[in-house]
Amino acid sequence: MMIDTDLASVQEVRDCLALAKTAQKVLQQMTQSQIDQIVQSMANAAREEAKRLAVMAVEETGFGKVADKLTKNLFAANDIYQAIKARKTVGIISRDEANRVWEVAQPVGIVAGIVPSTNPTSTTIFKALIAVKAGNAIVFSPHPAAAKCTLETARLMQEAAERAGGPAGLISCIAQPTMAAVQELMTHKMTDVILATGGTAMVKAAYSSGKPAFGVGPGNVPVYLHESADVPTAVGHIVASKTFDNGTICSSEQAIVVDQSIKRKVIAELKQQGAYFLDDHEKKQTAAVIMAGGGLNAQIVGKSPQAIAEMAGILVPDDARLLIAEETGIGKAYPFSIEKLSPILALYTAGDWQEASDICHRLLELGGLGHTIGIHCQDLQVVEAFCIDKPASRIIVNSGTTFGAIGATTGIQPSMTLGCGSFGNNITSDNIGPEHLFNVKRVAFGIREMKQKEVVPEAKAQPNSAAGQMTVSREEVMEIIKSVLAEMKL
Repeated sequence: MMIDTDLASVQEVRDCLALAKTAQKVLQQMTQSQIDQIVQSMANAAREEAKRLAVMAVEETGFGKVADKLTKNLFAANDIYQAIKARKTVGIISRDEANRVWEVAQPVGIVAGIVPSTNPTSTTIFKALIAVKAGNAIVFSPHPAAAKCTLETARLMQEAAERAGGPAGLISCIAQPTMAAVQELMTHKMTDVILATGGTAMVKAAYSSGKPAFGVGPGNVPVYLHESADVPTAVGHIVASKTFDNGTICSSEQAIVVDQSIKRKVIAELKQQGAYFLDDHEKKQTAAVIMAGGGLNAQIVGKSPQAIAEMAGILVPDDARLLIAEETGIGKAYPFSIEKLSPILALYTAGDWQEASDICHRLLELGGLGHTIGIHCQDLQVVEAFCIDKPASRIIVNSGTTFGAIGATTGIQPSMTLGCGSFGNNITSDNIGPEHLFNVKRVAFGIREMKQKEVVPEAKAQPNSAAGQMTVSREEVMEIIKSVLAEMKL
């Protein structure tokens, strides 16, 4: 008998949501200590299985590198866990005794976790940890190209939760990812909030679902090298950041903007550290494979420089770590200027920091509004002037943007979901964490009486007042009459 795949996937979503609803009610009755034990068990399981999940992700999607996928999994299991483990997320989470206000956390309920193909296992670990820490159940919708590794990661998280006393159905994943299933998950009455990571179309669908949603935008990240930069260190940060997992993290650099005064030094250092500069012919050939159908060619995402070169019909050295082309134009007609999600960079030249600022601003407007920008500079006055008006939620100074934006090398909250604020049509510019997945109620005690303005009765008009009838004496009337008659010569 033929089974309609869409109908089967929709029913699967409904089944997952029903189990999640029951599980969340159980979780909501647990103490902070009990939830923390569950989250710890999940982090431990993610740590133990990090390499196997990394291998699965690369084998299934063909994106990135196993070693770097492993690093991302461990970042979620270690760094993110360490950042959230001590936070209060149950009951009264703060008491302002001076103003007599208590803040009380209450879970949102059921989270719909939309997972991308570029970072499937690490994103699933991350979202599961913050959802459960905040007292919620979560149902994952994987990208079809990463369905198996996402499903396996969710299964491991659920088993770890149950070992620590968590309820069945707390963490689940759709096994048959279809558009109908995603739509059902995002719009179903049992879904309380959407945590969406993926392409622009998916994020827009999340915001159009009628549900509260945390979505993220694309990250066409420019990085500026000011003349005061420590060039070897700055280039080292950029190369390590851009080549990490073959550029699949959306906060990775997409374009370098360099001051003319240090350009030769920067190019020499880039070549020294493994960058291959494309000549005019190679640039044209590579540009042809960056774009497909008016947008980014998915075939180059997460691929090595050698694999991309082969697609373009050119030869690059076996030890080339990334491809760079000098560019002057910005827009869809200039493929090197868009977000490439691969080890490809554009190189722009600026006369000074003001011109560099304009170039970076235009690159963000092309496809990275609200996301991330980088600057390598030792002059704090320039850093301040440069960053103050940028439409980016994360301005990373003297660090690779891949690692700085997610909080691995900066003091920003560690996260795998980076909000772009109103610049990028997102609800928040924060790095998403557990605090975004519970409601905060406020218990407020009366501490003062309401001051009321004293009402003064209106004065009544007096007959002899200026506001009433004017009165004069009889003698004054006679004098007035005499004066008038005299004037009339009567």
